[in-house]
Amino acid sequence: MNVDDVVRHRIAEARRKDEQKKRRRAELAERRRYGLQARHAAKVRRWDKEAT
Repeated sequence: MNVDDVVRHRIAEARRKDEQKKRRRAELAERRRYGLQARHAAKVRRWDKEAT
């Protein structure tokens, strides 16, 4: 292996890590959005229950 191969390997590894981080952030954002929607729905149900 020469220097170019090592650099190419490091760049590929860095890109793979970046993609993995992006996927993880997207997953967390989706879960957060779902959780917020669920909390809001529960709050509205509580309000309806208290209003009656």
